[in-house]
Amino acid sequence: MKRALTLMGMLFATVLTGTQAASANEYPLPPSGSRLIGENIIYNVSNAGHSLEAIAAEYKIGLLGMLEANPGTDPYLPTPGSALTIPTQMLLPDTPREGIVVNLAELRLYYYPKGKNKVIVYPIGIGQTGMNTPLKVTSISQKIANPTWTPTANIRKRYAEQGEILPAVIPAGPENPMGLFALRLAMGQGEYLIHGTNANFGIGMRVSSGCIRLRPADIEALFNTIPQGTRVQIINEPVKVSVEPDGKRYVEVHQPLSRVASDDPQTMPISLSKKQKAFADDQQTDLPVFESAVVRRSGMPVLVSVGQDPADVSFAPVEPQSANNDIPAEAPISSVN
Repeated sequence: MKRALTLMGMLFATVLTGTQAASANEYPLPPSGSRLIGENIIYNVSNAGHSLEAIAAEYKIGLLGMLEANPGTDPYLPTPGSALTIPTQMLLPDTPREGIVVNLAELRLYYYPKGKNKVIVYPIGIGQTGMNTPLKVTSISQKIANPTWTPTANIRKRYAEQGEILPAVIPAGPENPMGLFALRLAMGQGEYLIHGTNANFGIGMRVSSGCIRLRPADIEALFNTIPQGTRVQIINEPVKVSVEPDGKRYVEVHQPLSRVASDDPQTMPISLSKKQKAFADDQQTDLPVFESAVVRRSGMPVLVSVGQDPADVSFAPVEPQSANNDIPAEAPISSVN
């Protein structure tokens, strides 16, 4: 969490404001019994001077996901000529492939369009420590275009303690912190939403007061395709495991969510479920490799089958690139943002 807050401050000054966030990654659904999708990409950093956030936006990745995959990379200015891994291979969460699945620990939202044999993956921003999004199976109760924002009493108090007095209502428009589109979740008092943002930073980080944030192009695409009433499942699982139909065994480990500000997500303990413990203890799992993956926390699938090289992962070829309504529009929203 400490790293996330530091990076958020740095990125105020370093994100390229002209960068256009592309639409999210789409993957064909794997066959029954398989959860592995995508291929990682190797990106060669150019001399154009783009920040890591700009590169992440180009490939529809969250910032902390990029840092998990590329530890030690300078978020201000990655070293020209260096090679970055773009983590576009992943394991689907072990959940029903229906509607939206949000895995807070991996800072990703998975959308399974009904009747389509595909999954769309969006990087997200989530709640800061102490402002967590509840774990729940719920639904989209309302679609709101051009939302206004009515800060809650707690948000107004927190800002006031920092010397900033928020207006009672922030009008709809490009300066609204909620962006131009919002999806209200049917939980709490309606204060939890999936929405956009007016900032070119914070996606793939813990920056909100409990809402789920998407980049502007991503929330627009999701808003325009998702029906009201769609199922939403929110989970918090930093570890995912899979035995694929070909017998290969994979583990994907993300940094767990910090509980207090002093937690270090890279070193804090991770609890394994009974299923994950059984996977690790299976004779077909290379336990030292599995344990190494838990320590490393790369956010990418690691091959942990006995007798297999854990570095045996596929990379998609890529050329170097530069980062480039159901209610009235005036309806206010009181949310945790």
